[in-house]
Amino acid sequence: MQVYFDNAATTPLRPEVIEVMHEALQQTFGNPSSTHGFGRTARTQIETARKSIAAHFNAQPQEIIFTSGGTESDNMLLRCAVEDLGVETIISSKIEHHAITHALDFLETKGCKIIYIPVDQNGQLDYTMLDKALASDDSKKLVTLMHINNEIGTILDLARVAESCQKYHALFHTDAVQGVGHYDIDLSKIKIDFLSAAAHKFHGPKGVGFSFVRKNSGLNPFILGGGQERGLRAGTESVHNIVGMAKALELSYANLATEKEYILSLKQHLIQGLQSIFPSLHLNGCCGDLSQSTYTLVNVCLPVPAEKAGLLDFHLDLKGIACSKGSACQAGSNIGSHVLEEVVPKELKSHPSIRFSFSRYNTKEEVDYLLDVLAEFSANSIAS
Repeated sequence: MQVYFDNAATTPLRPEVIEVMHEALQQTFGNPSSTHGFGRTARTQIETARKSIAAHFNAQPQEIIFTSGGTESDNMLLRCAVEDLGVETIISSKIEHHAITHALDFLETKGCKIIYIPVDQNGQLDYTMLDKALASDDSKKLVTLMHINNEIGTILDLARVAESCQKYHALFHTDAVQGVGHYDIDLSKIKIDFLSAAAHKFHGPKGVGFSFVRKNSGLNPFILGGGQERGLRAGTESVHNIVGMAKALELSYANLATEKEYILSLKQHLIQGLQSIFPSLHLNGCCGDLSQSTYTLVNVCLPVPAEKAGLLDFHLDLKGIACSKGSACQAGSNIGSHVLEEVVPKELKSHPSIRFSFSRYNTKEEVDYLLDVLAEFSANSIAS
């Protein structure tokens, strides 16, 4: 049996998305910048997709800039904020995606001051410390914090951060790659200046995403050339990917309530089963608190001896189960998850942690199969 529980890494395409992409590949091959009929047809499809995407967030179409995905979007927005808007201080946390942390490392070498706000063992931000950092001096500041943590699923209070940023006249960027398509985000109510998203996280194609750039931001071009994407990102647009992304987002929000309820039931079923097999397991972050953690994933630290951790990875793979494996400090290696390093209790850091993430295409039967495989491994580990 082949089971895919790594949807936080990437998701399979919806059939309807494949259909519209196939049609675009066959029929809409004109360059969107060309002024003839073929080009105008391509341009119309891109602008229709832009309007559709903007509507989901109560944004204006011109505020949606198409990119190659979340990593490019993060880099573009952070670097342009420093270079074009005069940002001198960036406030973040140490559990951000590497697209953020590595960009911050680079910007620090260029003289930008980086302040990291601590998180607790649930991955929850210390909002009091955020306010203190915002009020610490008169430098121009930007806050960059992810909406939903990709490893442990902790949800950021976007409205609360946005209010603090407004109070202290700071810019606010959020990497919403794990949230877009899974949660409603009203950008007319929450004053986020910049947002990053990637289509392949909500059953769209890889290689395409978008940046939300609030109107009159003052950003200059990130990639120079033909002046596409309101002049911010030059390069011929990938029409089939853009229309595929728009379709995927449309379907994600059209089915959000029913799919959320279904996926949440899978998460709850898995947690209950894991607790039965491993009574002393530890749920990383606040995965057990369904109001503070995304419904799409579970990250669990299993009470498996460090010397057995590698065997667990092999066992799951051998049984056809795809998930994300790792620990804060793996046996025999100094390389581990920087997120788990911050949140996993010291006494548990040698134990393996696994992230299981779900989509509408997973089933209860697949969860039961996973539980059977883990129960088998647990029994064999005890016997040996």
